[in-house]
Amino acid sequence: MPISKDRFEEIGQEDNNGPTPETNPARILSFLREHADKAFTQSEIAARTDVKAGSVGPTLVRLRERGRVDHHGTYWRVSDHDLSVDAASTHSGATLDAHEDEDETPQMGEWEAHAVDPRTHRDE
Repeated sequence: MPISKDRFEEIGQEDNNGPTPETNPARILSFLREHADKAFTQSEIAARTDVKAGSVGPTLVRLRERGRVDHHGTYWRVSDHDLSVDAASTHSGATLDAHEDEDETPQMGEWEAHAVDPRTHRDE
């Protein structure tokens, strides 16, 4: 069954913003983010997230393929990459909210005037 162009675009956004809420990937990622300083076995994740044990493994594999979780031995943890993307998203949202309150839109030109190109800039 074909889908609309708008729905197609929404699917792309879901991938960028993380799993759809209330799904197994969202539950697992939320749990691992809340306990980012620890790693867990699949059975521990199943017990703490109410995700069926048979679904935890395949879900973790898909999350690993997307760079969201790391796996060593029998343990799984949220990836540093996922945490940094999550923090950046939160920061950018807060920045936009702050500018929205001021009835001001951030301008790229203002940022570029102060930005440093890491390819050409050398600390002295």
